Parts: sequence; structure tokens; C-alpha cells
Amino acid sequence: MKIIRIPVLSDNYVFVLFDENKKIAAVVDPAVAEPVLECLRELNAELIAIFNTHHHWDHVGGNKALLKHFPKLCVYGGIEDKNRIPGQQVFLQEGDTVKFGDRVGQVFFVPGHTRGHIAYYFPPSDETEPGELFCGDTIFAGGCGRLFEGTPSQMVNSLSKLRALPDNTRIWCAHEYTLKNLQFALTVDRENTTLEARYKEIREARSKGIATVPSILGIEKQTNPFLRWDKSSLQAVTKMKEPARVFGRLRGMKDQF
Repeated sequence: MKIIRIPVLSDNYVFVLFDENKKIAAVVDPAVAEPVLECLRELNAELIAIFNTHHHWDHVGGNKALLKHFPKLCVYGGIEDKNRIPGQQVFLQEGDTVKFGDRVGQVFFVPGHTRGHIAYYFPPSDETEPGELFCGDTIFAGGCGRLFEGTPSQMVNSLSKLRALPDNTRIWCAHEYTLKNLQFALTVDRENTTLEARYKEIREARSKGIATVPSILGIEKQTNPFLRWDKSSLQAVTKMKEPARVFGRLRGMKDQF
């Protein structure tokens, strides 16, 4: 399964999954249609599926146009997003699976950013490969999504599920927010030398226009404060110990950053 990252809008990423043998494709969170159609033309591929993580317009804005070009494709989304995702035909919940080519993806229910958010995890096809996580706006490189419809407790529970995946999992998050996320992280995790080194690398990459997605889960666990609510340094900064309270205080601080 080849994954093609397409930058769209001001800072979104759309991901096209491509099966080279079958010449079929799927797309994750198509904010707009035309860049996806251009990619499909270059690949000479038929689009068979849209995998939506949640209902926000910058994740589903291209659904209707893609359906016009490929009326037989199937639109997937969470069951809690019924009537909120254009063209949705399959209503997924925790523990369901989706298939693309010869790969089977696992569905996680990860509310917090929205009440209906889901994530798709494709385990590695062999021991030498990483798994692929399409998490929408739940985890970002160095950060996490705002709590528009959920609570800190829900988000901690959601992030805990994703944090438990193998460390070499690649995180295909939907926005290029990494540099600012790490700038904030340095204000709350000041003694983290791994974070300092990562920030320097990301700053250099972004100065050259290099994308920072995908990230790697193992790196996130070392440097992303929103996955580190159980670390004493962050508990000290927030003056909290209970996970949801630590997370909630960090999220509030980031909202004001």
C-alpha cells in the first residue's frame, strides 16, 4: 500500500492510498477534490473508498465532487457522524474493520476533538514495515486537536488507545502544525533534551519547506506533551496529577498560546 501525501488549503494534508497491483485507490479526509483527482489521473487509478475521520468541512469538503467522478466508491465514517458526512454509506464504530486491497484497517473510536471522531490503523504487512495510523485531528505531530465537542477525559481515553500502538507506527495527521506545537511544548517541558533536538530538526525542515508528516509514535511519546500526562515534569507544571486534569490544563494553556 503506497501512501501519497497531498498538501491542500493552507495547512491540510490529504492522503491517497494506492494499490499498485490492482490500480485502485482510497483517500483519507479529502478536504478538496481537484488535487485528489489530479493524483488519481497520474496514477491511472480508480477511487473506491473515502475514509473520513470526522465531519469538519476541511476533511469532507471534497466528498460530493469525488462521488460525481466515481459514483461506485464507498464513503466511510463514524456512526456518531451520521447525517454530518456528505455521502456517508458505512457507519463505523470501535472494533470494526475496513479493507483496502490486501490490507485490513482497524477502527478506533476517538472522541474529543469531535464527538464522532474515528481513526484508522493499518497494521504492518510484515515485521519489517511500520503500521499506518490515520488519526485526523486527534494526534498532531507535537500536539493534539482542540476539544470542540469532547472533554479532557474523553480525549485522554482516546489518546491512550492510540498511544498503545507500536512505537514505529507512522502517524499521518491531517495538518502541518508541528513547528508551533513544538514551540508550545518547549514552554511546558523545558528539561526535555529530546524535545529540544526535535524542535531544531523541525525548524530546519520547515525553513526548507519540508513536510513533517508522517511522524513516528515513539518520537511523539518522548516529545508530545499531550501524550505525556503521566510524566512528573508535566504534572509539576500543571500542578495536577489526575490524567484528565493534567491534559485539560495543558490543552487550555495551548489554546491561549
